[in-house]
Amino acid sequence: MEVAKEYGAAAVIAVHGVTWERDERLILNDVHWTVRKDEHWALLGLNGSGKTTLLNMITGYIWPMKGHVSVFGHRYGTVDLRELRKRIGWVSSAFQERIHPRELALNLVISGLHATIGLFDRPTPEHKAKALALMETLGCAHVARREYQTCSHGEKQKLLIARALMASPELLILDEPCTGLDFVSRQSLLDSVARLTRRADAPTLLYVTHHVEEIFPELTHALLLRDGRVVAQGATDQVLTDERLSEMYGVPVQVRWQNRRPWLSLAESSSAETE
Repeated sequence: MEVAKEYGAAAVIAVHGVTWERDERLILNDVHWTVRKDEHWALLGLNGSGKTTLLNMITGYIWPMKGHVSVFGHRYGTVDLRELRKRIGWVSSAFQERIHPRELALNLVISGLHATIGLFDRPTPEHKAKALALMETLGCAHVARREYQTCSHGEKQKLLIARALMASPELLILDEPCTGLDFVSRQSLLDSVARLTRRADAPTLLYVTHHVEEIFPELTHALLLRDGRVVAQGATDQVLTDERLSEMYGVPVQVRWQNRRPWLSLAESSSAETE
Protein backbone atom coordinates (compact mmCIF):
# COMPACT_ATOMS: atom_id res chain seq x y z
CA MET A 1 0.00 0.00 0.00
CA GLU A 2 2.84 2.38 0.81
CA VAL A 3 4.44 1.75 -2.56
CA ALA A 4 1.15 2.40 -4.33
CA LYS A 5 0.83 5.77 -2.58
CA GLU A 6 4.38 6.67 -3.54
CA TYR A 7 3.82 5.67 -7.15
CA GLY A 8 0.62 7.67 -7.33
CA ALA A 9 2.48 10.88 -6.49
CA ALA A 10 5.92 10.07 -7.81
CA ALA A 11 7.58 8.34 -10.72
CA VAL A 12 6.69 5.77 -13.34
CA ILE A 13 10.43 5.41 -14.02
CA ALA A 14 13.25 6.57 -11.76
CA VAL A 15 16.83 6.05 -12.90
CA HIS A 16 19.44 7.15 -10.37
CA GLY A 17 23.13 7.38 -11.28
CA VAL A 18 23.05 4.36 -13.57
CA THR A 19 26.33 3.29 -15.16
CA TRP A 20 26.90 0.25 -17.38
CA GLU A 21 29.90 -0.79 -19.42
CA ARG A 22 30.80 -3.54 -21.87
CA ASP A 23 34.29 -4.50 -23.05
CA GLU A 24 35.73 -1.65 -20.96
CA ARG A 25 33.53 0.87 -22.82
CA LEU A 26 30.97 2.99 -21.01
CA ILE A 27 27.57 2.38 -22.56
CA LEU A 28 25.66 4.38 -19.93
CA ASN A 29 27.47 6.98 -17.86
CA ASP A 30 25.88 8.25 -14.62
CA VAL A 31 22.36 8.56 -16.06
CA HIS A 32 19.71 10.26 -13.93
CA TRP A 33 16.17 10.34 -15.33
CA THR A 34 12.63 10.51 -13.96
CA VAL A 35 9.35 9.90 -15.81
CA ARG A 36 6.17 10.90 -13.98
CA LYS A 37 2.55 10.04 -14.57
CA ASP A 38 0.76 12.05 -17.26
CA GLU A 39 4.06 12.54 -19.12
CA HIS A 40 4.91 11.06 -22.51
CA TRP A 41 8.60 10.98 -23.40
CA ALA A 42 10.69 10.89 -26.55
CA LEU A 43 14.03 9.15 -26.07
CA LEU A 44 16.33 10.55 -28.74
CA GLY A 45 19.87 9.60 -29.68
CA LEU A 46 22.08 8.36 -32.50
CA ASN A 47 22.79 4.67 -32.98
CA GLY A 48 25.13 3.58 -30.21
CA SER A 49 24.03 6.33 -27.83
CA GLY A 50 22.78 3.86 -25.20
CA LYS A 51 19.04 3.93 -25.94
CA THR A 52 18.55 0.15 -26.17
CA THR A 53 20.73 -0.47 -23.12
CA LEU A 54 18.61 1.97 -21.13
CA LEU A 55 15.43 0.18 -22.27
CA ASN A 56 16.88 -3.16 -21.18
CA MET A 57 17.72 -1.58 -17.83
CA ILE A 58 14.18 -0.24 -17.38
CA THR A 59 12.65 -3.63 -18.17
CA GLY A 60 15.08 -5.47 -15.91
CA TYR A 61 16.92 -7.54 -18.52
CA ILE A 62 20.29 -6.10 -17.56
CA TRP A 63 21.46 -4.74 -14.21
CA PRO A 64 23.28 -1.45 -13.52
CA MET A 65 26.90 -1.69 -12.43
CA LYS A 66 26.33 1.49 -10.44
CA GLY A 67 23.13 3.22 -9.41
CA HIS A 68 19.63 1.79 -9.27
CA VAL A 69 16.32 1.73 -11.16
CA SER A 70 12.75 1.92 -9.89
CA VAL A 71 9.60 1.37 -11.95
CA PHE A 72 6.08 2.07 -10.65
CA GLY A 73 7.63 2.90 -7.28
CA HIS A 74 9.35 -0.50 -6.97
CA ARG A 75 13.11 -0.55 -6.76
CA TYR A 76 14.64 -3.34 -8.83
CA GLY A 77 16.15 -5.95 -6.57
CA THR A 78 13.16 -5.83 -4.21
CA VAL A 79 10.37 -6.91 -6.58
CA ASP A 80 9.40 -9.87 -8.78
CA LEU A 81 10.38 -8.66 -12.24
CA ARG A 82 8.12 -11.22 -13.95
CA GLU A 83 5.09 -9.58 -12.37
CA LEU A 84 6.35 -6.06 -13.00
CA ARG A 85 6.95 -6.74 -16.70
CA LYS A 86 3.25 -7.58 -17.10
CA ARG A 87 2.60 -3.87 -16.57
CA ILE A 88 4.97 -2.87 -19.38
CA GLY A 89 4.30 -3.15 -23.11
CA TRP A 90 7.38 -3.13 -25.34
CA VAL A 91 7.05 -2.97 -29.12
CA SER A 92 10.12 -3.64 -31.24
CA SER A 93 10.30 -4.47 -34.94
CA ALA A 94 12.55 -7.43 -34.04
CA PHE A 95 9.46 -9.19 -32.66
CA GLN A 96 7.96 -9.42 -36.16
CA GLU A 97 10.31 -12.30 -37.04
CA ARG A 98 8.67 -14.51 -34.37
CA ILE A 99 5.13 -14.23 -35.74
CA HIS A 100 3.72 -16.94 -37.98
CA PRO A 101 3.05 -15.36 -41.39
CA ARG A 102 -0.43 -16.89 -41.62
CA GLU A 103 -1.56 -15.68 -38.19
CA LEU A 104 -4.83 -13.76 -38.42
CA ALA A 105 -4.37 -10.11 -37.47
CA LEU A 106 -7.19 -10.16 -34.92
CA ASN A 107 -5.80 -13.27 -33.22
CA LEU A 108 -2.34 -11.71 -33.11
CA VAL A 109 -3.72 -8.70 -31.23
CA ILE A 110 -5.70 -10.89 -28.81
CA SER A 111 -2.59 -12.98 -28.07
CA GLY A 112 -1.11 -9.95 -26.31
CA LEU A 113 -3.51 -10.57 -23.43
CA HIS A 114 -1.31 -13.45 -22.23
CA ALA A 115 1.92 -12.43 -23.99
CA THR A 116 1.89 -15.57 -26.12
CA ILE A 117 2.75 -16.08 -29.77
CA GLY A 118 -0.46 -17.52 -31.17
CA LEU A 119 -3.77 -18.28 -29.49
CA PHE A 120 -4.15 -21.42 -27.38
CA ASP A 121 -7.66 -20.74 -26.04
CA ARG A 122 -10.80 -19.62 -27.80
CA PRO A 123 -11.09 -15.85 -27.31
CA THR A 124 -14.17 -14.50 -25.60
CA PRO A 125 -16.48 -11.95 -27.26
CA GLU A 126 -15.15 -9.39 -24.77
CA HIS A 127 -11.57 -10.05 -25.87
CA LYS A 128 -12.51 -9.72 -29.53
CA ALA A 129 -14.36 -6.47 -28.83
CA LYS A 130 -11.37 -5.01 -26.96
CA ALA A 131 -8.95 -6.02 -29.72
CA LEU A 132 -11.15 -4.49 -32.40
CA ALA A 133 -11.54 -1.28 -30.39
CA LEU A 134 -7.76 -0.98 -30.08
CA MET A 135 -7.32 -1.68 -33.77
CA GLU A 136 -9.91 0.99 -34.54
CA THR A 137 -8.02 3.53 -32.41
CA LEU A 138 -4.78 2.69 -34.24
CA GLY A 139 -6.39 2.70 -37.67
CA CYS A 140 -5.87 -0.97 -38.55
CA ALA A 141 -9.29 -2.53 -37.89
CA HIS A 142 -9.71 -3.06 -41.64
CA VAL A 143 -7.08 -5.86 -41.59
CA ALA A 144 -8.67 -7.80 -38.71
CA ARG A 145 -9.52 -10.83 -40.86
CA ARG A 146 -6.37 -10.76 -42.95
CA GLU A 147 -3.28 -12.92 -42.52
CA TYR A 148 -0.30 -11.17 -40.99
CA GLN A 149 1.85 -11.79 -44.07
CA THR A 150 -0.55 -9.82 -46.28
CA CYS A 151 -0.33 -6.66 -44.16
CA SER A 152 1.93 -3.74 -45.01
CA HIS A 153 4.89 -2.91 -42.78
CA GLY A 154 2.98 0.02 -41.28
CA GLU A 155 -0.07 -2.14 -40.60
CA LYS A 156 2.14 -4.74 -38.93
CA GLN A 157 3.57 -2.09 -36.61
CA LYS A 158 0.08 -0.93 -35.66
CA LEU A 159 -0.94 -4.54 -34.96
CA LEU A 160 2.05 -5.00 -32.65
CA ILE A 161 1.13 -1.84 -30.75
CA ALA A 162 -2.48 -3.01 -30.42
CA ARG A 163 -1.18 -6.39 -29.22
CA ALA A 164 0.94 -4.70 -26.55
CA LEU A 165 -2.11 -2.74 -25.37
CA MET A 166 -4.33 -5.82 -24.89
CA ALA A 167 -2.95 -6.41 -21.39
CA SER A 168 -3.65 -2.75 -20.45
CA PRO A 169 -0.02 -1.86 -19.64
CA GLU A 170 0.76 1.20 -17.56
CA LEU A 171 3.94 1.88 -19.55
CA LEU A 172 4.23 1.45 -23.32
CA ILE A 173 7.66 1.48 -24.98
CA LEU A 174 7.80 1.96 -28.74
CA ASP A 175 11.32 1.21 -29.93
CA GLU A 176 11.89 2.97 -33.27
CA PRO A 177 8.48 1.92 -34.63
CA CYS A 178 8.85 3.91 -37.88
CA THR A 179 11.96 2.10 -39.08
CA GLY A 180 11.48 1.06 -42.70
CA LEU A 181 8.30 3.04 -43.26
CA ASP A 182 7.78 5.43 -46.15
CA PHE A 183 6.71 9.02 -45.51
CA VAL A 184 2.95 8.37 -45.77
CA SER A 185 3.03 5.18 -43.66
CA ARG A 186 5.20 6.87 -41.06
CA GLN A 187 2.78 9.77 -40.71
CA SER A 188 -0.16 7.37 -40.46
CA LEU A 189 1.56 5.50 -37.62
CA LEU A 190 2.50 8.71 -35.80
CA ASP A 191 -1.10 9.98 -36.07
CA SER A 192 -2.37 6.68 -34.66
CA VAL A 193 0.02 6.77 -31.69
CA ALA A 194 -0.82 10.43 -31.02
CA ARG A 195 -4.51 9.52 -31.02
CA LEU A 196 -3.77 6.73 -28.55
CA THR A 197 -2.09 9.12 -26.10
CA ARG A 198 -5.23 11.26 -26.01
CA ARG A 199 -7.33 8.42 -24.61
CA ALA A 200 -8.27 8.74 -20.95
CA ASP A 201 -6.84 5.27 -20.27
CA ALA A 202 -3.62 5.79 -22.23
CA PRO A 203 -0.44 4.32 -20.71
CA THR A 204 2.65 6.41 -20.15
CA LEU A 205 4.43 6.42 -23.51
CA LEU A 206 8.16 6.14 -24.10
CA TYR A 207 8.85 6.73 -27.79
CA VAL A 208 12.38 5.84 -28.91
CA THR A 209 13.86 7.28 -32.11
CA HIS A 210 16.83 9.02 -33.67
CA HIS A 211 14.66 11.16 -35.98
CA VAL A 212 13.56 14.50 -34.54
CA GLU A 213 10.74 14.87 -37.07
CA GLU A 214 8.95 11.87 -35.53
CA ILE A 215 8.36 13.74 -32.28
CA PHE A 216 4.67 14.67 -32.33
CA PRO A 217 3.06 17.29 -30.03
CA GLU A 218 1.64 14.77 -27.56
CA LEU A 219 5.19 13.82 -26.53
CA THR A 220 5.47 16.25 -23.64
CA HIS A 221 9.09 15.57 -22.67
CA ALA A 222 12.35 14.51 -24.28
CA LEU A 223 15.57 12.85 -23.17
CA LEU A 224 18.66 13.34 -25.35
CA LEU A 225 21.51 10.81 -25.15
CA ARG A 226 24.98 10.87 -26.66
CA ASP A 227 27.69 8.27 -25.96
CA GLY A 228 25.78 7.00 -22.94
CA ARG A 229 25.39 10.32 -21.17
CA VAL A 230 22.44 12.66 -20.86
CA VAL A 231 22.77 15.76 -23.04
CA ALA A 232 19.45 17.26 -21.92
CA GLN A 233 16.06 16.32 -20.55
CA GLY A 234 12.81 18.12 -19.81
CA ALA A 235 9.87 19.70 -21.62
CA THR A 236 10.12 18.95 -25.34
CA ASP A 237 10.11 22.55 -26.57
CA GLN A 238 12.86 23.46 -24.12
CA VAL A 239 15.07 20.48 -24.95
CA LEU A 240 14.80 20.41 -28.74
CA THR A 241 16.89 23.51 -29.38
CA ASP A 242 19.65 24.22 -31.88
CA GLU A 243 22.26 24.12 -29.13
CA ARG A 244 21.16 20.88 -27.47
CA LEU A 245 20.55 18.98 -30.69
CA SER A 246 23.85 20.15 -32.15
CA GLU A 247 25.54 18.73 -29.06
CA MET A 248 23.65 15.45 -29.39
CA TYR A 249 24.29 14.98 -33.12
CA GLY A 250 27.86 16.26 -32.97
CA VAL A 251 27.33 18.71 -35.86
CA PRO A 252 25.68 22.16 -36.01
CA VAL A 253 21.96 21.79 -36.73
CA GLN A 254 18.95 24.07 -36.81
CA VAL A 255 15.43 23.33 -35.65
CA ARG A 256 12.29 24.90 -37.04
CA TRP A 257 8.82 24.28 -35.62
CA GLN A 258 5.81 23.76 -37.83
CA ASN A 259 2.39 22.69 -36.51
CA ARG A 260 4.06 22.05 -33.14
CA ARG A 261 6.43 19.54 -34.74
CA PRO A 262 10.23 19.99 -34.89
CA TRP A 263 12.03 19.69 -38.23
CA LEU A 264 15.79 19.44 -38.45
CA SER A 265 18.37 20.66 -40.95
CA LEU A 266 22.11 21.17 -40.98
CA ALA A 267 23.17 24.65 -40.00
CA GLU A 268 24.26 26.82 -42.92
CA SER A 269 27.93 26.74 -41.96
CA SER A 270 27.85 22.95 -41.71
CA SER A 271 26.04 22.64 -45.06
CA ALA A 272 28.67 24.78 -46.76
CA GLU A 273 31.45 22.56 -45.45
CA THR A 274 29.88 19.46 -47.00
CA GLU A 275 29.53 20.97 -50.48
